[in-house]
Amino acid sequence: MRAGTRLRELEALLAESGQYLPFEPPRFGVAATVGGAVAAGLSGPARASVGAARDFVLGAQLLNGRGELLNFGGQVMKNVAGYDISRLLAGALGTLGVITQLSLKVLPVAPAEATLGFELSETSARQQLNRWGGQPLPLNASAWADGQLLVRLRGAHAAVASACKLMGGQLLEAQRAPRQWDSLRDQTLPFFRLAPGEALWRVSVPDTATPLNLGPTLIEWHGAQRWLRLPPDAAPRVREAAARAGGHATLFRGGDGVTPVFTPLTPPLARIHQALKREFDPAGIFCPGRLTPDF
Repeated sequence: MRAGTRLRELEALLAESGQYLPFEPPRFGVAATVGGAVAAGLSGPARASVGAARDFVLGAQLLNGRGELLNFGGQVMKNVAGYDISRLLAGALGTLGVITQLSLKVLPVAPAEATLGFELSETSARQQLNRWGGQPLPLNASAWADGQLLVRLRGAHAAVASACKLMGGQLLEAQRAPRQWDSLRDQTLPFFRLAPGEALWRVSVPDTATPLNLGPTLIEWHGAQRWLRLPPDAAPRVREAAARAGGHATLFRGGDGVTPVFTPLTPPLARIHQALKREFDPAGIFCPGRLTPDF
């Protein structure tokens, strides 16, 4: 499809054939496009179970800083030749060029789905998810906030029914559950409404990391992604806590325009980023300063 294709149009077309985008790209509005979803590299609630956006990019066409139209990857999965530039574009935020076309891998919609709710503390929820993760259960997504853990199951009818019986909890109504997960994906839940002076921080850590205890928290991806509402000047505390847990923190929304959005790169990684930027965009045309102040 072309990069300007609306996500809602693509998803509606796929639904007619019983297929979908497994990485559930967030739609922060009706105008969200496929190209924007890949350039942002964002994945929805199922990311920990099915993979990230980049894992579903088979091929891409790119207009680089030299005015050249380049094609990478292909349209089938068995395509192993050269550098995997298609996936490199996922999350590059348009700094390497303009994505014009994309080929994405899709999957069939699961025959059965169920969402279970549990009253658990943050620590208990994380420990329980780790225990479930070691069992043959069709876990697809999870989310915890304010003492409430939600777990989504997807798979064969027999597998989902068996898991519901084994795990217990409260089964959410079939009409309510999809709306809940869509609201989480698109950040329309009350948690994501920022008060004046607040910023939304995205913290990526190992799923076994202990609670960060920094402020209001919402947890996804079985513990690996944690959202925090804190002032922008909390950057040192957030990034120190994330690094201590073996991860990193990103200023996702809000901010004072001065605090860096991304955790500063180490010198070796910065040199790699700069070299890639020079190769694709030697004149620095595309989104200068978007990832770091230097490029």
